[in-house]
Amino acid sequence: MTAASPASSLTLLRELIAFQSVSLHPNLDLMARIQARLAEAGIHSTLERNPDDPARTNLFASVGPADRPGILLSGHTDVVPVDGQPWQTPPFEATERDGRLYGRGSADMKGFVACAVQAMCNAARMPLQRPLLLALSYDEEIGCVGVRHLLRALEAQAITPPLLCIVGEPTLMQIGTGHKGKAAYRALCCGQAGHSGLAPRFVNALHTAADLISAMRDVQADIAAAGARESGYAIPYSTIHAGTIQGGKALNIVPSNCEVNFEIRHITADDPARILAMILARTQERIQLAPIAEATRAPAPPPQIEQMNAYPGLQTAENTPAVRLLASWLPAGTACTKVAFGTEGGLFQQTWANTPVVVCGPGSIEVAHKADEYIELEQLAACDHLLARLTASLCQPMLEDTD
Repeated sequence: MTAASPASSLTLLRELIAFQSVSLHPNLDLMARIQARLAEAGIHSTLERNPDDPARTNLFASVGPADRPGILLSGHTDVVPVDGQPWQTPPFEATERDGRLYGRGSADMKGFVACAVQAMCNAARMPLQRPLLLALSYDEEIGCVGVRHLLRALEAQAITPPLLCIVGEPTLMQIGTGHKGKAAYRALCCGQAGHSGLAPRFVNALHTAADLISAMRDVQADIAAAGARESGYAIPYSTIHAGTIQGGKALNIVPSNCEVNFEIRHITADDPARILAMILARTQERIQLAPIAEATRAPAPPPQIEQMNAYPGLQTAENTPAVRLLASWLPAGTACTKVAFGTEGGLFQQTWANTPVVVCGPGSIEVAHKADEYIELEQLAACDHLLARLTASLCQPMLEDTD
């Protein structure tokens, strides 16, 4: 059997980069192109659309016997914006130079998507004993939004849980067996508008926001000093990060509102709700110690917290048969690692508890989301080679048949 041609994946990747599938924007045209490519190979695919915006859609396809567990390839089709970034090449036009292909999404993660679609087309010509499945989602970059609709649809269809799920985020073709979970929050700090010349009479919303952020730093210091640890991460404990703060209208007006957006990225041993409770308790302590506004004769109200998004972490044992099998298809010495970014993998694992899920794909996360994002052509070839070996294995007894 021949390996999937890198040129074929490269050709499709060039096409995919040209689609401006930025999160929260339509990706239907891109999915239609993928559907057409699959149809050319005789593969039926279905779209699972956003119920509020049908132009944003997921795609699911399967080739091979549907009544047996197989291997699922998962990827997202949305990309982050390019606004304000100093690109030296057209971001939505593939540019090949010095062994690299430049363009938004080349690494994160249309490179893997192109390889996975090509692998599906190759598999359609092979005597598969197990299926190869493809799941492509929308709006992953803003909190794994689309895949949740897709997983609900697959559960309703009673899809046979796969033996292995590969989320093709860029790992330089290493095997990612874990990542932290994430919970994102919006805090609204309320105060009272008033003339700054009479500032002590009023509750200053910025001061409450400062108390909140100071509390985050205190709790983070406690976690760093004595919190739970999980090996394999660059930062082996849960982290708290304040990303944006907006408040105030003018220097001479006491601000009545301030919004703080923050996140908790947590290891398996930690519950983000407990960490949030610790932050709010520390915030309240600071508020109680602050001078009481003369106009209210009461402390400032606590921040109003809204959870904006959350996804679970991923944790897969390196010694599972499926992970060992995947490692056997990669070059000797390929490392298992834990990745610093979130993926849809935890949601797949949450849906199919007995399915090993890993993160493994071409390209480097170091160049993702930046100007002049690129993927090494050698990485595409390595991914094609892996998927060719994977597809060939589906023509043979595998995993529980051979254990």
